[in-house]
Amino acid sequence: MERRYIVVVGACLTQFTVIGMLFSFGLLFKTFEAEFGWSRMVLSTCSALAFLTMGILAIAAGRLSDRYGPKWVLGISGALFGFGFGLISLVSQPWHLFVIFSVFIGLGMSTHDVVTLSTIARWFEGRRGIMSGVVKVGTAFGQIVLPPLSAFLIVSLGWRPAVALLGVLAFVLLVAAALAMKTPDLKQTPETVQDASGLTFQQARKTGLFWRLCIIQFLFFPTLMTVPVHLAAHGMDLGMTAGRAALLLSVLGRLVMGGGADRFGGKNAYILSFVLLLASLVGLVATTAHLPLFLIVALYGVTHGGFFTLVSPVVAEYFGMRAHGSIFGTILFCGTLGGSVGPILAGRVFDLTGSYQPSFISLGLLALIGLVLAFYLPYPKAATTGKLGAE
Repeated sequence: MERRYIVVVGACLTQFTVIGMLFSFGLLFKTFEAEFGWSRMVLSTCSALAFLTMGILAIAAGRLSDRYGPKWVLGISGALFGFGFGLISLVSQPWHLFVIFSVFIGLGMSTHDVVTLSTIARWFEGRRGIMSGVVKVGTAFGQIVLPPLSAFLIVSLGWRPAVALLGVLAFVLLVAAALAMKTPDLKQTPETVQDASGLTFQQARKTGLFWRLCIIQFLFFPTLMTVPVHLAAHGMDLGMTAGRAALLLSVLGRLVMGGGADRFGGKNAYILSFVLLLASLVGLVATTAHLPLFLIVALYGVTHGGFFTLVSPVVAEYFGMRAHGSIFGTILFCGTLGGSVGPILAGRVFDLTGSYQPSFISLGLLALIGLVLAFYLPYPKAATTGKLGAE
């Protein structure tokens, strides 16, 4: 197998584990409510803290990966993620979860997108979008496999032994995935992606385009963070069993639209993603029936995967590869500023109203604003020539 495809396998395995485990945590909401009496806002704050830490550390993760390569960055963060997930089995107070998610889980999440997708972009210059999509299929399989597995273990063993076992599994998988990761030498990649063309980070942040992308990221991230965190609980509120709610999460496993960025450009792919996002949010507001809900979540899964897949190739398309990790990490940070607030507010709204409908409507309004901004993105020129200037 070519070295670059081994890297793809490692990146897929990282996505599989981090996102699959994170989605599995939503299955514990009802358990924690029953055993400890913790509110939805308290529980969703855990994920919000992880997202915030992810965004803050993503900038550093991108720079460390640019400078030292991905193996050690992913290995250390992956080990801490697995250790932290296992620690959830010991919690008895809300602050225990807050510490675990803000430190261990958040640190592990800070590398799973920035480092893996930036590394893939360096190996596949002409196919960055489609190969980012291939990597994100790992996310899809994680969402298909791990929530049902977690639900089975929780029912069979009890939640504490099950979560401890899942932590060990995450540790092993993420360290193994890190060992497969490597940036290319010029001689190793036929697509010669290791040229230093494009803008520096300092040049990029002086452009209006950079900040427009940051704002777009800020607007769509609340939907990407809030819906998955609360989806299993929402399904159980509508009468689903824990096992069926886990299957609802699995429907989020999807074929992502990275290839659209390669063929049609990042702007058009963003517009399509926002249109599908709006349609799925309208559907979440409009239906409570189980079968239609599965279909709507499947549609949401396409756009969820599309947004996460698009950021890396769009950064390369507009700014080149010279400082890809740093630029990608900073734009991701802006997204997590919005994304970290969404789950908390949705949990609070549910505690006050007993419904997620107001939150879904608010997320739809944010998506509508993002769609308008996406229409005003420029069509990329040869970003690697560094001609964006003050666009």
